[in-house]
Amino acid sequence: MKLMAAKRAKKNKMAPIYLEGQNLGKYRILEPLGRGGMAQVYKAYHPQLDRYVAIKILRSDLVEEVEFLARFRREARAVAALRNPHIVQIYDFDVQDDLYYMVMELLEGDTLKAYLNAIRVRSERLPVGETVRIFSDVLDGLSYAHGEGIIHRDLKPANIMLTRHGRAVLTDFGIAQIVGGTQYTVSGALMGTLSYMAPEQGLDGHCDARSDIYSMGIAYYEALTGTVPFDADTPLAILMKHINDPLPMPRNIDPGIPEPFERVALKALAKRPDDRFQSAAAMAEALTSAAQEAGILIPETITLPQTSSSSSTRPAAVAVFSGLARQQIPDTGFASGDTNTTTGRNYTQTKTKTGELIDKAKTILTPPSGLTEVRPKNVRGAVLSSVTGIVIANMLMLWVGGIFGWKVFGRIWPMELVVVGVLLASLMVSLPSPWLLIPGGIVLGNGFLFSYFALTGKWQHWTFLWPLEPLLVAGCIIAPFLLKRRGPGGLWLTRRSGNILLILSGIVFVISLLVGILSR
Repeated sequence: MKLMAAKRAKKNKMAPIYLEGQNLGKYRILEPLGRGGMAQVYKAYHPQLDRYVAIKILRSDLVEEVEFLARFRREARAVAALRNPHIVQIYDFDVQDDLYYMVMELLEGDTLKAYLNAIRVRSERLPVGETVRIFSDVLDGLSYAHGEGIIHRDLKPANIMLTRHGRAVLTDFGIAQIVGGTQYTVSGALMGTLSYMAPEQGLDGHCDARSDIYSMGIAYYEALTGTVPFDADTPLAILMKHINDPLPMPRNIDPGIPEPFERVALKALAKRPDDRFQSAAAMAEALTSAAQEAGILIPETITLPQTSSSSSTRPAAVAVFSGLARQQIPDTGFASGDTNTTTGRNYTQTKTKTGELIDKAKTILTPPSGLTEVRPKNVRGAVLSSVTGIVIANMLMLWVGGIFGWKVFGRIWPMELVVVGVLLASLMVSLPSPWLLIPGGIVLGNGFLFSYFALTGKWQHWTFLWPLEPLLVAGCIIAPFLLKRRGPGGLWLTRRSGNILLILSGIVFVISLLVGILSR
């Protein structure tokens, strides 16, 4: 029986396709098993072989590339050739009526993600011996796949099944590569889950066996501590934490974790690929050694009880969406733990906004094109307004202190330096002369620095802030020479720098006055 619903949906690109009770190739679709970021999964039956299977149907909006069919067949054939007890077996793959699907063995049990979620609710931890057993199984499968030239690219607890027969099995092997192809970059079709993604994979799309080791290390860290090490509100923030932030020590989260197991996590999660385990077999060997060192017994098989997620409760119906129907779904990322196929677009959008801010900052300090001359303007007005400002500022402080008896001047006396710096900055703007940056920058810099000490009363901080003084003096002396060499552009920058110093001076003065009044 052909999928007439699929043909109609392909024709009008509107309606979702409900597959229950229909035939997909040789397989009778029975019921939905779940949905992920890249596919919908159904339970199906092969009548000739009298065998139940799981069918993974790839999301239609991910398979619209011209070269997809060739890549799908090539990569699916490579994954189907994998034969290991700890890798889900692929039986078949094909395309029918614009639906790309893979047929695999039906595994009964829970994902590691489901089990971790279940025990997290009870504030429990995965037993260390069971953790070693699970990751030894998974690393065995991973080592075999790497030996066959296949990189997983999306390792996480949601892709590790804990079967009722007591073994851990890797699923979704090669799916990310099948969908993403060679354009596995943040600017194109970055796929994966950033919480489990290696820095080099998230940054430039580079993947090798050591990238899988890092992802495995994140899953291992979560199994030990109950949480992932790096989390944030945006994909870009998560990626930056993977790249820059030090790894939170597992034993700081749970002191009961044996120290040898912490060492395994630290090596697996090294920022540089060369510093990690160089193979899955090496990580598995380190886990076994850690268990022996800590006196932990490793069970022969996984003996964890099944969680409630493995009950026979029928899941809600799952539809395959295509065309305009897919575009109308607001949450294309699905569940937070699923593979996020929108990461590339989200990252690009965030990167674009960041780039816009950087471009605006560059515009502020970029001389206009064709600039040939910068003339002095209103020098007399600059001097007059600055002197007037100095007088008014001092009168204001004296007035506040004399009438109200507030000892304001005792807290904001560094403003005398600031108002003198305002005069010099005003002359920088009007002349403009880069040489005024030497006295103006030094006076204002010291005014800002001493304002901090006077307002906070933390003069002891001078013991580590004093290096700012020689840096300030050196910068103010070197900068005028650099500006002078740039000709008219340097004079333009001098004027713009003077304006920035005036704005900063005004902000510091207002803050100092308010703090002085409030702390009277």
